[in-house]
Amino acid sequence: MKNFIISFCLFVFVSFSAFAQNAKWITAPDAGVNSPNTWIAFRKDINVASIPRLAMARIVADSKYWLWINGRLVVFEGGLKRGPSPQSSYYDEINIASFLKKGTNKIAILLWYFGKDGFSHKSSGKAGLFFDLNIKHLLLQSNNSWLCRIHPAYKNTEAPFPNFRLPESNIRYDANMNIDGWQTADCKSAHQFAPAVEIGTWGDTPWGEMVKRPIPLWKDYGIKEAQMKRISGADVDSVLVSLPYNMQMTPILDLTDEKGNGKVAIYTDHTFAGGDTNVRAEYIARKGHQIYESLGWMNGQIIILVVPKSVRINTVKYRETGYDTYPEGTFSCDNDFFSRFWKKGLRTLYVNMRDTYFDCPDRERAQWWGDEVVLQGECFYTYSASAHELMKKGIKELCHWQKPDGTLFAPIPAGNYSSELPGQMLAAIGKYGFWNYYMNTADRATIAEAYPHVKRYLDLWKTDDTGLTAFRAGGWTWGDWGDQKDMRLLFAGWHYLALEGAVGMAHLLGYDEDAARFEATMARVKDGYNKCWNGYAYRHPEYQGETDDRVQALAVITGIASPDKYDKILQVFKSQWHASPYMEKYVMEALFQMGYGDYALERAQKRYGPMVNDSVHTTLFEGWDINNNAFGGGTTNHAWSGGPLTVIAQYLCGIRPLEAGYKTFAINPQSATFHQASITVPTVAGIIGSSWKISNGIVDWTISVPKGTKAYVTLPATDMSRVTVNGKPMKQTITTQIEGKSVALFCAGKYHIVCKTN
Repeated sequence: MKNFIISFCLFVFVSFSAFAQNAKWITAPDAGVNSPNTWIAFRKDINVASIPRLAMARIVADSKYWLWINGRLVVFEGGLKRGPSPQSSYYDEINIASFLKKGTNKIAILLWYFGKDGFSHKSSGKAGLFFDLNIKHLLLQSNNSWLCRIHPAYKNTEAPFPNFRLPESNIRYDANMNIDGWQTADCKSAHQFAPAVEIGTWGDTPWGEMVKRPIPLWKDYGIKEAQMKRISGADVDSVLVSLPYNMQMTPILDLTDEKGNGKVAIYTDHTFAGGDTNVRAEYIARKGHQIYESLGWMNGQIIILVVPKSVRINTVKYRETGYDTYPEGTFSCDNDFFSRFWKKGLRTLYVNMRDTYFDCPDRERAQWWGDEVVLQGECFYTYSASAHELMKKGIKELCHWQKPDGTLFAPIPAGNYSSELPGQMLAAIGKYGFWNYYMNTADRATIAEAYPHVKRYLDLWKTDDTGLTAFRAGGWTWGDWGDQKDMRLLFAGWHYLALEGAVGMAHLLGYDEDAARFEATMARVKDGYNKCWNGYAYRHPEYQGETDDRVQALAVITGIASPDKYDKILQVFKSQWHASPYMEKYVMEALFQMGYGDYALERAQKRYGPMVNDSVHTTLFEGWDINNNAFGGGTTNHAWSGGPLTVIAQYLCGIRPLEAGYKTFAINPQSATFHQASITVPTVAGIIGSSWKISNGIVDWTISVPKGTKAYVTLPATDMSRVTVNGKPMKQTITTQIEGKSVALFCAGKYHIVCKTN
């Protein structure tokens, strides 16, 4: 029997391998097929005798693809920027059953080969497509029976080109070279398609190991018409097309060219932004009426067309696409400024999610991990759980791109970047990064996969004779945008938080000896950090600049600073304003932790005021000023500036997990200057709700505790005789005193709490 089982398993393995090897990597036979910005059209006709209930196709493309079956669009921009590691690629798995019909089915794929590296993409060096569908009575696999050709209408523009960080190229489409109806036509006779060339099998280099796509396909919001205004010029006209907000979109032009060959230049208000040149497109019209969608996504609030006099723009439409998640959490309050901040923060966050989290959707589209730590924190309080998969993808990519010497670096995936930013890497693996991911998701498996990489990286960090973190320059000694950076203490603070996260991981996974070693290092770092206290602020002896507010914030949020220093640190925060919007989040958090919520809101409103009050942009800025080179060029959409969303939810509204996956959690609001606030938080355990109003010394409060969870609720009164729950006196037995505050335990349910505080 044992031998039979072994033989059967071997048969299954060999059979699966044989099936997989029947599908081939294919490409076009044309010369120059591996040139950057090459577009290839593939066709295959198959006969289907009966419609299957499930038909899962595995599709890999270097780099992106669009799939039609029988003329119907099945996938809009499939594929993910490469790769899960330097030697591997992602594949999509698509159920195409509902698009099939009995009889002849026409399969069409348009492939876009980037052909160059970027801050978010490692090019394989070869354009290729792999398609594998193998089920009972239906076999559809890519091989030399497929027909293909380079699509002749797609070409390169002249300069200026997108900056070096972007793997995408500008797109020029010449409608005079269009292959009309190629998705369903007899391509071999009508459009000079030729048999595909087989260039590899599953797992072959240069595409390498295949990893299943870990995130959903993009959400398509449909095609919508936009308002436009044509402005006459001397030689050409401009058409300004207004979009409702900054978005990821593809423009769709309906136009008529009286002469033919009119060139329409397609920009957005973000094509030249953030101190650099980003993506744009061109369309060469044929004579007559035509409709064209430029498939490379762009971002912005305004589409800008430069149009010859002979071209009439009939309508401009757009297709918004984006990461498949939605703002499941809600927030409202009686403070107009922070209500508007929340709205802009949500929009900014969403436009920075796609293949990865990224810093900005125009200049870089890059997974900088310092930024991602902030973005993840925001997402846990705002967007639906599908966003967690993008976080997991980022964690695994960071780990699997680790260098042989143990160094971590980002942005990744990367083909033309390899520099370590030490502070950002420490932030990634620490309390606010990987460990915060675990506390919100309870995903132990991902932490187990990441932990060896975390441990190897922390082994690179040493302490000096004082106990403080020894200096490591990394590839780029970046602490924050701006000036007055006390780098030794900045890195020491992040080192401490990284060690704290590692302690949690080690205990979780049963590596108690590792945890003890990390804790010992934490004690040394804390001692060395406190030796840098001069009676008024934390300053490293080697640092000669103005006192760094960022360093004081890290001292507080790490717990290194004792409460007796809080008054002095508050004075630093009232006089020093060096943090960028990235680090200002931690300043705001430190102020709440010290009990100065009123000033936390006051300072945040002063600092973020210009970008929130700006009536032109629907998103938050990279720096305090627009287009300021002091902030890397100053993009007007940078999600790291949304960090106060997390602080509002976690401190002002007071909701945070106490046990992984929100099995137990805290509701400990610090109302500060607010008199009313309401929040719902989407968690893996269910929706948590908290809504309160303060009037005439009475707190009227409603909370919702999801099934299977418990909430520790800090009450604004210590005398329980002045508290009612659902109209009944509060039971003294369910409360306890913590740091002079009454904390009550609530199990699943909805509760109406009324507290008299005067």
